[in-house]
Amino acid sequence: MKAARAATGLSQDELASKIAYSSSLVAMIEGLRRVPSLDFARRVDEAFATSGSFARLQPLVAGEAYPSWFREFALLEKTATTLRSWESCLVPGLLQVEDYARSVLRAAREADDDAAIDEAVAARLERQAILDGDDAPMAWFVIDETVLRRPVGGPRVMAGQLDRLIEAARRPRIKVQVLPFAAGEHAGMTGAFVVASFATGPDVALLEAARGGVIAENDGMVSECAFSFDSLRADALSPQRTITMLQGEVSKWAQQT
Repeated sequence: MKAARAATGLSQDELASKIAYSSSLVAMIEGLRRVPSLDFARRVDEAFATSGSFARLQPLVAGEAYPSWFREFALLEKTATTLRSWESCLVPGLLQVEDYARSVLRAAREADDDAAIDEAVAARLERQAILDGDDAPMAWFVIDETVLRRPVGGPRVMAGQLDRLIEAARRPRIKVQVLPFAAGEHAGMTGAFVVASFATGPDVALLEAARGGVIAENDGMVSECAFSFDSLRADALSPQRTITMLQGEVSKWAQQT
């Protein structure tokens, strides 16, 4: 992008004005400190008349910001018709706000510099675009009550993050449920997972661990994950009761700011 901009004689400010993005974002992308969104790439194509070159490169660039074990699933996720996600420790990546994501990634990647964390945060936020648009998957998220209590990033960040969960829970193609402490032992105690379903082809599961994850395509393993998800969903609060709980937790966190 920097080379194309130089060839046309545009400054960063001038390019930013043409594509309706901030000059600071243009500078960060050229400096490899942010991952460009697909919309950004398409606008750059229009500005430089490059016939879709940047849009075609964008998925490859975004993929480099993901851990190697997650890259294949990030591509599968984009074509899924249904996503069923269980998380016991943190808000699912598809629903994280920027400050929450930054706190999570910084805690998990202590050896990385700020530029690497910025890139990972940008990639995580870019993933969330799959929940928008007419072809968005049906997404069902079950999260443990622990997620609402742990002060990731501090009270202000938590209040904003739980507000984001409420907003997501009210969207027509998204369901959010909290599994309360009162449920006791449950089917998700061995770890987080996601089951992805597609218009054609078999379901796929992503099983996450502390420092990585594995994609399961074996019918038996995927079926076990699907059954566990159904069990968790049955034990969780209803979507409406979940929203009520989230509203109460937002108020508690806000009082601490």
